[in-house]
Amino acid sequence: MNENGDETPKPQQFARLAELADAPIPEAPLSPEPEPESADVLTVARREFARLLGEFRRTAVLVPFDDGGSLWTADFNGVRWICAFSDEEALARFAVARGDAGREWTYRTILGARLLDVMVPLLPGPGGVALDAGSADGMVFPPVAGIVPDEVAVDLGETVDLGGTGTR
Repeated sequence: MNENGDETPKPQQFARLAELADAPIPEAPLSPEPEPESADVLTVARREFARLLGEFRRTAVLVPFDDGGSLWTADFNGVRWICAFSDEEALARFAVARGDAGREWTYRTILGARLLDVMVPLLPGPGGVALDAGSADGMVFPPVAGIVPDEVAVDLGETVDLGGTGTR
């Protein structure tokens, strides 16, 4: 039995950094960890998306207005997307990419949950939110159950629990 009171070896103590530099390096295991099953990969991806969705819902984002004073939206494949941006720099990159960097961009700060739960249902037809549109880090929150209210969700018939969000 060791000083710890069990069979667990006591960690080696070092008095100086020089001693630590000379300490033996433990060898890495020879066999790599097995690849996760495809179902596990899907589960991990769903959990990661649920985490990102929760973070978006709790975060205030910038939503620009168009020339008519409405939220800036874009239509793509029959879905109207509210364009939202994580910060002024992301909005500025979007303006430059559109060739509209010279115009004044009016925007409002809106909580992500309010966009999904209140503003998306007001859109004519299916709608979602595009965060940081046109950037490498952009993300979409499509009009499906678990993301937008069920009454405006456009699902393909399959129901999925998005990692404990309490939605179908």
